Amino acid sequence: MFIDEARIRVKAGDGGNGCMAFRREKFVPRGGPSGGDGGHGGDILMASSLSHNTLVHFRFNPEHKSQRGGHGLGSNMSGQTAPNITLQVPVGTLLFDDDTGELVHDFATPNDTIVIARGGQGGRGNQHFATSTHQAPREHELGRPGEERNYRLELRLLADVGLVGYPNVGKSTLISRLSAARPKIANYAFTTLQPNLGVVQVGEFPHTQSFTIADLPGLIEGAHLGHGLGIQFLKHIERTSVIVHLVDVSDSPIQSETNDRSDPVQDFKLITQELESFDPELPKRPTLIVAAKADVANPEKLKKLATYAKRRKLPFFAISAVTGEGIEPLKYAIAEMVAKYRPEPVAVPATTEKVKIKRAYPPPRPNARGRSF
Repeated sequence: MFIDEARIRVKAGDGGNGCMAFRREKFVPRGGPSGGDGGHGGDILMASSLSHNTLVHFRFNPEHKSQRGGHGLGSNMSGQTAPNITLQVPVGTLLFDDDTGELVHDFATPNDTIVIARGGQGGRGNQHFATSTHQAPREHELGRPGEERNYRLELRLLADVGLVGYPNVGKSTLISRLSAARPKIANYAFTTLQPNLGVVQVGEFPHTQSFTIADLPGLIEGAHLGHGLGIQFLKHIERTSVIVHLVDVSDSPIQSETNDRSDPVQDFKLITQELESFDPELPKRPTLIVAAKADVANPEKLKKLATYAKRRKLPFFAISAVTGEGIEPLKYAIAEMVAKYRPEPVAVPATTEKVKIKRAYPPPRPNARGRSF
């Protein structure tokens, strides 16, 4: 099951209470106060991982709570600090504050770790309140509450190439020929109901080059208004470096199920307008125009689309995913464009201070001795 959106509620652990105790052993004549401090509550962290590719584990488990710290004990013994909890998310996940809508963090690289809820500070025991004039204090502090937050997770696939086009133009068939992905393929519109991701290998060992390709479903005229599957999957194209636009140049009867697609150039323009309605920067991405179903192509449609691509100075390929015609030249052309426009990866070491989370309690204040706790 592909889940690309989820809402979660996290609650960090509360701090343990400070202890009030006194030393009363036989050979300790000046025992005095000996209450230990409470332990800190457990933090909740979030880390990006290459082992996950969906948010399904959050959809059915939306609440996460860390343990509270242990209470202080006598003989100046502090309570146990609670262990932290780390939530794993796929690389490419965006973390939003569900209450304000603010973007908290973008997990664009692997092993990127942040604290999303800070555990409560442990309370001080009565040993900290002893002074020269107050030698038997009975004051002690309760543990501070841990942070409690609501978040919204949104996954955007990290693909080098995005396949776009009308339904049933051959996107799923093409990705099955280029990679080991096996999406559902059938002769009707809206066969694909979720994005499919595949890895393409180009060249021979040891000079092998690879790139990822994503099939984005359900894009038709009026998608930004909610027609068809709407634009719910267009967010996955925002991170792609290259766009491969498939246009059907055959006289398939499936075309009439979405709209009158007798003009391939108009098909290209309408889909481009939908991309621009979602993000004005998308039409500016490096784009290849691919004439699909070339084995049963209408010669007039094929010629018109090729002329338009030449006039726009866009790379043009005619392929047949069924017979394999033009697949290899297209694969190498895509690999060349990806190598040219792919952004350089930035290595981010794992850290728990990537984002400074505002504490749910006031900053500590110095006591009578000038020490902060």
